[in-house]
Amino acid sequence: MPVADLIARPRRRRSGRPRGGRRLFQFDRALGARFVAGADEAGRGSLAGPLVAAAVLFDYAAMGVGELRALSALNDSKQHPEEAREALYPVVVRLASRSAIVSRCARGIDDLGLHNTNLAALRDALARVACPGCICLSDGFAVGETGFEQHAVIDGDARSAAIAAASILAKVTRDRYMRRADELHPGWEFGAHVGYATPEHRAAIERNGVSPLHRLSFRSAAYQQLAL
Repeated sequence: MPVADLIARPRRRRSGRPRGGRRLFQFDRALGARFVAGADEAGRGSLAGPLVAAAVLFDYAAMGVGELRALSALNDSKQHPEEAREALYPVVVRLASRSAIVSRCARGIDDLGLHNTNLAALRDALARVACPGCICLSDGFAVGETGFEQHAVIDGDARSAAIAAASILAKVTRDRYMRRADELHPGWEFGAHVGYATPEHRAAIERNGVSPLHRLSFRSAAYQQLAL
């Protein structure tokens, strides 16, 4: 089946369908390439903190049963509790042929715009791991020219092992940063909501105003009626 057709196929739920990492690895291997690179980001929809993008390259010719078993729990990072993400993080780093993590700060997002920043970060991460003959996958967005075959995969972090692995690296890295930011910028409870638009976060903005980590250009519904 052509790669474009495989990627475009909608996800189907069947009782006999392989679960978890096995299904995600089957998707990547069906692409027919030895090397598959996946990229995903964390923090695109947050009110504060950086946008973090990660990319992972898997060499499927070098991965045996043991490596696949070690990553059997791999899935979209949002489907895992924090403890599971932290446990998967070093496994992904160890078993990936290459991995990369890039970050874009709040002021950079304000200057370039969120969407452009997101695409540039994903493109940068992929460029750092891609190799000749690889297929590059990104979650949801076509990131632009990378110099390699590249495809956007809708719901990619729940379909592709490489994208899911990248989502783990991006999410864990960003959450660690935001927990540290909670110590440096007390009053906004960044450790609890990691910058997303929870009621507690909006209440903290109403009390304290914005911190140096808040994105002033991000006009989401969560900012409505807040004095920025």
